Amino acid sequence: MGGIRLKEIEVRVVDNDVEKAIRLLKKKIQNDGLFKRLKLKKSYEKPSEFRRRKKREAKRRERIAAARAARRR
Repeated sequence: MGGIRLKEIEVRVVDNDVEKAIRLLKKKIQNDGLFKRLKLKKSYEKPSEFRRRKKREAKRRERIAAARAARRR
């Protein structure tokens, strides 16, 4: 009920290549944003800091989108 739905992250180990599997797992976790969420939950974030961070992230996403759109032209 209203909780965060976690998706399963699965990595298969092929030919006992554990190092490669660990690299893949780290990449999947990073792409999923799990490291970032854990880092943010490590300590309390004031509501004003939360809003400021969200605005900063939104501006960053807008800049990236604008740069991609400019490259396509």
